[in-house]
Amino acid sequence: MTVNEFKSSIEEKSLPGGLNDLQKALWYDAKGEWDNAHEIAQGINNFNGSLVHAYLHRKEGDISNANYWYAKADRKMSNVSLSEEWDQLVEELFPE
Repeated sequence: MTVNEFKSSIEEKSLPGGLNDLQKALWYDAKGEWDNAHEIAQGINNFNGSLVHAYLHRKEGDISNANYWYAKADRKMSNVSLSEEWDQLVEELFPE
């Protein structure tokens, strides 16, 4: 699936097949289902999992928790809009 196909799939009612867990988390987040997105992201203990987890806590407004997860991903908190950060994460998780 390409980035554009993924973004288009947000308009669909059901989760498309073939996505990894982090892609699923970002899909649910885009659908306004933060709890589903967070449940998935918090179970992924690697760099990308920490990064998506950080973004979700930033979106939630829990900045101290977000900073913790950004640090685990060896990054500083993003200073772009949430929608721009979401786009950046999608680009990172769908290498072409």
